[in-house]
Amino acid sequence: MSNPYFSFKKFTIHHDRCAMKVGTDGVLIGAWAHVEKAKRILDIGTGTGLIAIMAAQRSRASITGIEINEEAAAQAQENALRSPWKERIKIINIDLKLFLFKTDQLFDSIISNPPYFSNALKCPEDKRNTARHDSQLSFQELIQHVARLLHPEGEFSVIIPASEVNEMLGLTIENKLYPSRKTWIQTTPKASPKRCMLAFRFIPTERVEEETLIIEISPLVYSEEYKNLTHEFYLKM
Repeated sequence: MSNPYFSFKKFTIHHDRCAMKVGTDGVLIGAWAHVEKAKRILDIGTGTGLIAIMAAQRSRASITGIEINEEAAAQAQENALRSPWKERIKIINIDLKLFLFKTDQLFDSIISNPPYFSNALKCPEDKRNTARHDSQLSFQELIQHVARLLHPEGEFSVIIPASEVNEMLGLTIENKLYPSRKTWIQTTPKASPKRCMLAFRFIPTERVEEETLIIEISPLVYSEEYKNLTHEFYLKM
């Protein structure tokens, strides 16, 4: 049986009631997204609440995490209440489409580790399917809603499979969101990129900042770039 919680340096995430557990993707985007100057941050599909809590640690902003699954939202709320930043984090059990019509706020930073694997075989567990597949929230819907919730000077940060980057870039440009940063993620130096982190703004940039992040340079030997990005969170760093 997997551990029902994951301990970070300044907080603990309980994830036994969530379909998707704490994973590398969430930690990476939570550490990579620009949040330091934000006043309002939105975490779409917060799951365990990990990214929302990481954003609270890295900023002084008010953070809203939205989650469609009732049980996951309840556990995310419990995780937020146990954190040192509980006064600044609000978790809402709501669908993004409904949230869009219930809020009049715009957000300086929007972060998402969204559903993906739209063409992959689905597993028997409905909750895990909702978390991993885009049947509940397609990339197109995500981008359209983000474009309506993002402040004109804000930034949208997302982590997706490397194979989906071209689709994401096409959809964002259709919604007048333009890439400003791109980080390819490789598990090892010889591996092909498995994930990509992307940041978008309404104002086009002359040059997109592009880099590659390698996680391990050899088995259990982490790269300096990976350690520098995650050292404020992982106990082992």
